[in-house]
Amino acid sequence: MHSAIQLSKEDIRKNKPSRDEYLNQPKLPLILVLDNVTNSYNVGAFIRLADAFAIEKIIICGELTISDKKMKKASRNEAKWVCIEYSDSTTLSLQTLIDKGYAIFSVELCHKSTDYKEVRYPYPCVLVLGNERKGVSEAALQLSHQQIHIPMFGMGNSLNVSTAGAIVLAECASQIRKASKLNF
Repeated sequence: MHSAIQLSKEDIRKNKPSRDEYLNQPKLPLILVLDNVTNSYNVGAFIRLADAFAIEKIIICGELTISDKKMKKASRNEAKWVCIEYSDSTTLSLQTLIDKGYAIFSVELCHKSTDYKEVRYPYPCVLVLGNERKGVSEAALQLSHQQIHIPMFGMGNSLNVSTAGAIVLAECASQIRKASKLNF
């Protein structure tokens, strides 16, 4: 049944580039670094987010304990549109990005972290998101230019890592798109 209010898949596709055009389009100069994120649902959700915001790439760091089947299900096959790198070392990956001129922002509640909405995100930049239980590693926090957090007004102290990533990524990507005036 066709909805009079919702867009159909055909309506949505009308404004999208072809698959070949998309693969050759410039991507937003923003990288997600997953610092030992181990849950396949979370990794899959980050892949979908990377596709939704058309960011440069996602770097999955640490031991992969996730099933390919679960990740594919969670990412709904958007992995074919997203540049994904795997790294044994978060710190080596971050140092390489710093050397290339990326600003590093770790999403973690720290003594000197800043509300993510108060930050002006330069480009190119990196958002680091950490392990589901331990958060961003101390070594990655030390390499960060800034630690940022999402203010929590309820009784809980944290959000699921992919939910937190979605909130911060939306703000960061929006700022970069506005500032760059490029067609990312």
